Amino acid sequence: MLTLLYKYKTTFLAALVIIYLPACSSKFVAGDQMSGDAQSSRYSIAQDRAPTRVLSADQIEVPQPRKEPLSRGGNKSPYRVLGKTYHIMPSAKGYREEGFASWYGEKFHGHTTSNGEVFDMYQVSAAHKSLPLPTWVRVTNLDNNQSIYVRVNDRGPFHSGRIIDLSYAAAVKLGFHDKGTARVRVEALPDNELDTASYFVQVGAFSQQNSAQSLQRQLSDQVKDPVEIYQDTFYRVRIGPVTYDRAVQLQTELSSDAIGKPLIVADN
Repeated sequence: MLTLLYKYKTTFLAALVIIYLPACSSKFVAGDQMSGDAQSSRYSIAQDRAPTRVLSADQIEVPQPRKEPLSRGGNKSPYRVLGKTYHIMPSAKGYREEGFASWYGEKFHGHTTSNGEVFDMYQVSAAHKSLPLPTWVRVTNLDNNQSIYVRVNDRGPFHSGRIIDLSYAAAVKLGFHDKGTARVRVEALPDNELDTASYFVQVGAFSQQNSAQSLQRQLSDQVKDPVEIYQDTFYRVRIGPVTYDRAVQLQTELSSDAIGKPLIVADN
C-alpha cells in the first residue's frame, strides 16, 4: 500500500512539473523576444534591401507641407519596443536635431505604417521614434547640403545612434541611398511654413541634365531650402516650396548678371 501511494505521489508531482514548466517557458518568451518574433513574421523578406527598379532623384515628387490633425494611430505614449520605453513629444514645435539617418525599403513596402497608412518606398516619408504623427520636417544631408521636406508617418528607427529612418525615395533625393546612412539635420517646420509654402523660385532651365545638376549643387550650398530639378521639355532648377515672402527674398538674393532675375512660380 505504501509503495502504491509513493508511486502515485511521484507520478502526480511529475505531472505537475510537466504542466508547470511549459507555463513558465511561455511566460518567459512572451515578452520582448516574442514581440520581436511576431514583428518579424509580418514580413516576407528577412533583410531589408533596395528595390531592383532604378530610381533617379528627378523622378521623385516631394510632397508639399500642409497643416494636418494628429493621426488616430501611432501617437500612444508611452510605448515599448524591444524592451525599451519611448515617449511621444507633446508638440514638434522647436524640434531640431543632428545625427545619423538610415533608410528603409523593400522589406516594409506595402505594409502598414504606425499611423495606419501604407508605406511606399517610392514616395518621400519618414519614421521617427518620438515626434507626433504626422509631423513635417526639413531634412538636410550635412555631407552634401541637399535638403527636402519630409512627412513623418511611422515609428523608428529602433537602432542606437540613428535619429530618423527615411523612405528609400527620400534617401535617393538626399543622395545617400547607396551608402545606407548619412549625417543629417532634422528640423520640424514651424506653423507659418505649413499651407503657405506653395511657391517656387525658378533659377534656371536647361536642355542638358548635367548643367541643371551643376546649378542644383551650387544652390544647395547657398540656401537652406530644398533645391529640385523638374523635367518637362527642359530641366528646370527650382527652390521650394517656400512662402511668398521667402520667394521674394530668394529672388532678390540670387539675381545676378550671370543668371538674370529668377522667376517666382505659384504651385497651383
